[in-house]
Amino acid sequence: MFDINDLEEKLDKLVANYKKLNSKLSDPEVINDSDKYQKLLKKHAKLKKIVDKYKEYKEAKEGIEEAEEMMELDDDPEMQALFEEEIAELKPKKEKLEERLPIMLLPDDPNDEKNVIVEIRAGAGGDEAALFAADLYRMYTRYAEGRGWKVEVMSANESGTGGFKEIIFTIEGTDIFKYLKYESGVHRVQRVPSTESSGRIHTSTATVAVLPEAEEVDVEINTNDLTIDTFRSSGPGGQSVNTTDSAIRITHEPTGLTVSCQDEKSQHKNKAKAMRILRARLQEKKEQEKQQERAEARKSQVGTGDRSEKIRTYNFPQGRVSDHRINLTVHQLDKILDGDLDQVIEPLIEEDNIKRLEKI
Repeated sequence: MFDINDLEEKLDKLVANYKKLNSKLSDPEVINDSDKYQKLLKKHAKLKKIVDKYKEYKEAKEGIEEAEEMMELDDDPEMQALFEEEIAELKPKKEKLEERLPIMLLPDDPNDEKNVIVEIRAGAGGDEAALFAADLYRMYTRYAEGRGWKVEVMSANESGTGGFKEIIFTIEGTDIFKYLKYESGVHRVQRVPSTESSGRIHTSTATVAVLPEAEEVDVEINTNDLTIDTFRSSGPGGQSVNTTDSAIRITHEPTGLTVSCQDEKSQHKNKAKAMRILRARLQEKKEQEKQQERAEARKSQVGTGDRSEKIRTYNFPQGRVSDHRINLTVHQLDKILDGDLDQVIEPLIEEDNIKRLEKI
């Protein structure tokens, strides 16, 4: 953790930078440069949050010091009681800010602000796994609605029982990857399937991959590396849902990555969706290669990307959700599946921040 004197030194420098930034934002030359102005405005908003918290911290610290000085000068019992009360009120606030401020100084993940592409696939468990994949899709949709984010289905492969063998969708809004990046991995469900007459508990799985959406500038794709096939869209069980060859399959030859989209009636729209997914997968591949190079650093982090890692269990008989990465158990299964994900996501963010601070 940061030494308190070191922390204050860093924050004093940050306040000085914040004041300089205020001057820049009133410079007509900067105001007239839209791109530059927006970047500085964004930086200003982040710094302001830290500066405001630091101001609260200094006020609490000074308030405690003043009260302690007055206690030494004034030995009147009533005044002593008032000073003690003030110290008791300010001390927890100061301590809380001492914990919060170092976390606010941690460097941002450049992907945190990005929209995401979420891929959910049924794993072990047949029809029950497909139904669980549908439950997870609904959970993330409800969570997104609660935060005012927009969800759009890119591709869906339904099972005959109302579940999904695979569903891919985008979520657009503010700071989405920041909150959903911890969802990648294997999700496990333990429950009695509706088709099970003997009441036996079954275990099924679904995999979730959360990919930050890549811009064209992030990932350059050579069109000569792509093989694009068209085919006729079909519904569950091979049922034809389109009479034209509007479905698209794109194969990126250098990596072997393949993406198919058939939800739109327009070939052009399916191709555009497929390219968005391909770009995100290529970006993820590049990120994974970087992570392997920094293997030791990755070991210190809360799991945020390994699709083979079993991360969470949803146990219906006990009404609990357990996150295996941080040994968290919450007996709020219904609420979580209804989109109240913050009670599992926020502890993950907190744990990840602690680990990152330990590395510093």
